Amino acid sequence: MTKERQEKDANGLDHSHQAYKGIRRMLYHKELVPGQKIAYRELAEELHMSPTPIIQALKWLEIQGFVRHEPHRGYHIEPFSLQEVEEIYELRELLELSLLPVAFEHLDEEGIQHLKTALDAHLSAVREFYLKERLFKNMEFHLALAALSKKETHLRILRNIFDLLFLKYGGNYLPIASLSSVDQEHQEIFDCVVSRDLKGAQAVLSQHISNVKRQVLQSLRQMLDEDEDLIRNVI
Repeated sequence: MTKERQEKDANGLDHSHQAYKGIRRMLYHKELVPGQKIAYRELAEELHMSPTPIIQALKWLEIQGFVRHEPHRGYHIEPFSLQEVEEIYELRELLELSLLPVAFEHLDEEGIQHLKTALDAHLSAVREFYLKERLFKNMEFHLALAALSKKETHLRILRNIFDLLFLKYGGNYLPIASLSSVDQEHQEIFDCVVSRDLKGAQAVLSQHISNVKRQVLQSLRQMLDEDEDLIRNVI
């Protein structure tokens, strides 16, 4: 392969990566929402790119579950799916609980301090609403807990699970009244880790993820019901 060809391929990948980051940013800011048809030429204009890297980025996002492509119909942002949310939380619980015994085997003072830092960051995040800052601090606490296991592949998969959860379903889906219970459960998990109480940590973590799943599904169902009522009223 010639140097000129290598540079051309590198530039193509770089442009596709920029397009990928740009579309993810739009998902994060809800400029693209579930169920929306994607006019990739308009998207290319908005991101100041040609259609080619946009299409490549959409293919990457399709593999990750954010985008759906249908022949003769183009690309759409995958719609909300209550079943998908339920499966995401089931995967989270299976993966996080499976890592706890290994995490306890590798537990040391440095790991405990790292987890304490993540806990403090979550507890000190904006508390009036379950905003994105708080969502990310919540994620960082769970990733810090999983990282104690030193299983990098498992950790990478868990990051991907959080990525799908927050980019597609992230938002104010937890009722304000539940925030104190989330804080308390995180504190209880940390206390169990410090006291080397594996069974206690497993029980609290399992209950914690189940509680959050139930609350998120309830909020999403309410949101979808309200959208249906709005559509009926407009018609």
